[in-house]
Amino acid sequence: MSRRLPPLNPLRAFEAVARSGSLTRAAAELNVTHGAVSHQVRALEAALKVKLFERAGPRLKVTPQGAELLPVVSGAFDGIAAATARMTRPSSSGTLAVSCVPALLSLWLIPRLGTFIAQFPDISLRLSASNDPQDIRSPDIDICIRYGDASWSDCWYRKWTDLELFPVVSPTLVNNRPIRTIRDLADHVLLHGDDGREWHTWLAAADALDLRGAQHHHLGDARLSTEAAVHGHGVALGDSVTASSLLAKGQLMTPFKLSVPAVDAFYVACRNEVRSAAVAQVFIDWLFAERDKSSIGSGVGVSGQFNMRPRRKRKRSDDRMPSELPAPLSE
Repeated sequence: MSRRLPPLNPLRAFEAVARSGSLTRAAAELNVTHGAVSHQVRALEAALKVKLFERAGPRLKVTPQGAELLPVVSGAFDGIAAATARMTRPSSSGTLAVSCVPALLSLWLIPRLGTFIAQFPDISLRLSASNDPQDIRSPDIDICIRYGDASWSDCWYRKWTDLELFPVVSPTLVNNRPIRTIRDLADHVLLHGDDGREWHTWLAAADALDLRGAQHHHLGDARLSTEAAVHGHGVALGDSVTASSLLAKGQLMTPFKLSVPAVDAFYVACRNEVRSAAVAQVFIDWLFAERDKSSIGSGVGVSGQFNMRPRRKRKRSDDRMPSELPAPLSE
């Protein structure tokens, strides 16, 4: 049975426009004219009999159909590029410098390094803990895994996963000082891994912004706040990636059945010239494969004593996916 696939060139044009956020940049990337890109997008819309972009005044928005198509098309092109690179380049070897968000490095990446080392024994890794966006352009860093809003320019990046946030606490602390209602948090220390915005978001969803009496400690990053929670020093906000193993081991528990979307997401980023290197390609492919094996991004089930519903859930865009494109499609 033959597969019925849309035409390839229009798919490339659609993916480039949606990913780059610009007809002009897409045309430059594909080495064609602005009008040619517009024509190809219109041809794809005609072939699929759906609108992929819609006008909102002088601007454009990706339609729900376009948003559904984009990650599939991007993943297919990434897979083709990766397979081609593996076929045309020598086997991967060398040194790779990776800078990673501290909590993700300690609690997710390092426990899984054995699988990478087994698959690629000729690659030596140099790992550092950082969430500094300047590292993306540093000649001493090859690949960055960042928690942020993807507001970087002149580099390659791809969303790795969104996050859900929820309170986590040591079972020992709860046994000594129970948390039976949201108001019981006032008798505990709230541990912050940021400037306070994440706890504010969760408390707002729980209708508890008027909570008074709790002591607050700011520990600099999520790794430190999570470790402090493990040691029983207070209640931290865990996330659906880095706290998962600690919850599974019983080192932490979730007192409430309420999670909220994190403001930012995890991204993999690097300089454009690094993206094509075989040693970088295999590590990036491995990161996404491990993400899929871990079922990250499929949602988080927060099992706590008290079932509470968030008032609203923020929508997020996908890999370099603009909610609005800066120019209308035109010939």
